[in-house]
Amino acid sequence: MQIKLDALDFKILAELTDNARLPIAELARRVGLSKTPVALRIKHLEEIGLITGYRAILSPLQLGLTHVTYVEVNLVDTREQALQQFNAAVRAIPEIEECYLIAGRCDYLMKVRARDMADYRRIMAEKISVLPHVSNTSSHVSMEAVVEQNFRLA
Repeated sequence: MQIKLDALDFKILAELTDNARLPIAELARRVGLSKTPVALRIKHLEEIGLITGYRAILSPLQLGLTHVTYVEVNLVDTREQALQQFNAAVRAIPEIEECYLIAGRCDYLMKVRARDMADYRRIMAEKISVLPHVSNTSSHVSMEAVVEQNFRLA
């Protein structure tokens, strides 16, 4: 389903993406509307599922999670039930920041955050390697984040 948005909706979304705690009055001033229409538009964007929530974005670096590894995972079984079991188990591991079922040379690609290499090795041994249906993994250690940000409207 294609969602129809106008220029004001995009302005509101861009402002909220930059700062979701922006007071309605300030948001209204920035987009050139009064408070009530802005509040109604936000409510509509939430109801149609375009805005899915609001949250604090934590700094992994300030939390000491400076080690990023991308892990390719291959499964021994890729039938739907096996995929569902793997997906559920992955969601329970907080160190896995992102995980995607992909088409390509592996079945899944995940982004894992850890304090250091020793911490990553522990996560790999105790959590990732024992996930259901894992056949093998391949790790790619990040040396530097060139672009790392939350999704934003252009």
